[in-house]
Amino acid sequence: MASKEIIAQKEQLVSEVAEKISKAKSIVLVNHCGLTVEQDTALRAEMRKANVEYKVIKNSVLSRAFEKAGLTGLESVFNGPTAAAFSYDDAVAGAKIVADNGAKTKMLEIKGGVIENKPASAEDVKVLASIPPKPVLIGQLLGLLTSPMRSLAVAVSEVAKKQSA
Repeated sequence: MASKEIIAQKEQLVSEVAEKISKAKSIVLVNHCGLTVEQDTALRAEMRKANVEYKVIKNSVLSRAFEKAGLTGLESVFNGPTAAAFSYDDAVAGAKIVADNGAKTKMLEIKGGVIENKPASAEDVKVLASIPPKPVLIGQLLGLLTSPMRSLAVAVSEVAKKQSA
């Protein structure tokens, strides 16, 4: 039987992970087996730059933490080695980094995740990863908004040139 200290430590760890789950905009659960130390170090460095917390966590702790956070439907994901990428600022960042590194190394397998506090399948996470970064989306939106104005300005300019000629 586990001592009271060990039980208290495990409960503390579950509470910490549950707090991370509730704060994150998205969470990507991934099988990380087969990564070399160099690949793992590069992955973690890229995650840190994007304010994504990447942790290898025992399945029993993850399962209890998700249950404590009120998220169900991911029970089938908690088998085999599991790492979690918690994205706090940009919901797309963790998924994009995992997908890009998975394509390069052929070692990262997306198991599932959470998007905006809703369980997501591996396919949902891959779709999330395909969304362009926020600055690119903002640029595209601004381009769409300025296009009609630019067309009007060109048309007015052409009319003015014809009248002055």
